[in-house]
Amino acid sequence: MAKKGFNLSLYLIGMAVTLIGFCLPMFSGALGSSGNGFSFINFDRSTFVTIGALLIAIGAIAGVVVALLGKGDQLEWIALAVSIAGGVILVLGFTTNGGIYKAIAKNMIKHSTIGFWMVVVGWVVAAVGKVLKK
Repeated sequence: MAKKGFNLSLYLIGMAVTLIGFCLPMFSGALGSSGNGFSFINFDRSTFVTIGALLIAIGAIAGVVVALLGKGDQLEWIALAVSIAGGVILVLGFTTNGGIYKAIAKNMIKHSTIGFWMVVVGWVVAAVGKVLKK
């Protein structure tokens, strides 16, 4: 009996890219500061930014784990949806909070760095992988 090989799917690659992008600097703010996704998590003040950042990370981690375990098509869709919803909540949080977040929200594309673009590309690759079932 042959061993089943490791299945490297587009979905898994996309979710891994999302997770890596979350760990890299996502936005550059005022005074040259930059932060990865973890710098948006603040448990002292639970805001939309914190919730959004957590959902992006949790969705990406869950997507990678589910894809590696091969535990279901629907769970992969749910993990992708949670991660994307986290991104939407994070952007909404930028517009409602003050300080550096307002500066980022005002020119989001201008302040975007490699981490932000990797997260977006990861979502697209994962979604294409799910649609094409590859």
